[in-house]
Amino acid sequence: MTVPLATLPSPFIPNSRRTPHFRSSSGSMEQRRLSHLSLSFSCLHIHMHLLVVVLALISISGSADAYKNYTVGDSLGWYDSTEKPNLNYQKWADSKNFSLGDFLIFNTNNNHSVVQTYNLTTYELCDYDNALENDTIEWSTTDPSNTATFGVTVDVPLLKEGITYFFSGDYDGDQCKSGMHFNINVTHGKGLPESLKSPSEQAPAPNSPDVTGDDSAPDTIVPANFDHPQDVSDDDDAEDSGSISVYLNLLDRKLNGVLLLFGVVCMFR
Repeated sequence: MTVPLATLPSPFIPNSRRTPHFRSSSGSMEQRRLSHLSLSFSCLHIHMHLLVVVLALISISGSADAYKNYTVGDSLGWYDSTEKPNLNYQKWADSKNFSLGDFLIFNTNNNHSVVQTYNLTTYELCDYDNALENDTIEWSTTDPSNTATFGVTVDVPLLKEGITYFFSGDYDGDQCKSGMHFNINVTHGKGLPESLKSPSEQAPAPNSPDVTGDDSAPDTIVPANFDHPQDVSDDDDAEDSGSISVYLNLLDRKLNGVLLLFGVVCMFR
């Protein structure tokens, strides 16, 4: 008996569409494998980007919190225009950002002085002889000499917010008038470190001008434990290191949480 071809079940029909089934399944598996591989690389790429961002944030936060020492005039030092004609101290100052607790380092010699004042009139006159004790300080302690000169380094802490003026007061203000002057704006920043805050026993700054009839305490008093600018952070090491440690631990926890979340997403996609 001959059975018509049309009545045969589909598996027996030649060239049936079901015969290439295994080839199609193999292609689908290959596509899934490639898809998972691509997803794994994407997750790794995301993790690397997160790591770079976190490291950058740590670097920025560390540098932003540090107190700074600024060498006035950079390598050229603190001299008048007859010795260093190319110096422009105001231009130098305008390129910097100053905050409480920072230091200005004046590298000069005994023929140049360092006067700090908050009085605009004193600054414009280049003369501190009639200045008040609570707004002007002469930081240098050496006498000028045309025959015996020697190097001097003067370290000046920035203790007060706002506009501060600096100039050399030697030789009746001639050095100031010939370019040895500049002003800066001091911002709050991190505030004063403990080592620069006025203790109960206060010592006056060196060589402050004598003024009679004014017994008020100067705003620019320097603490008795004042030393070199490199010691600014000594009293705050434990506090700062503790704060940084807490910050880094918190940052590490957040980073681990984010990475774990991305890991879970990558596993189930």
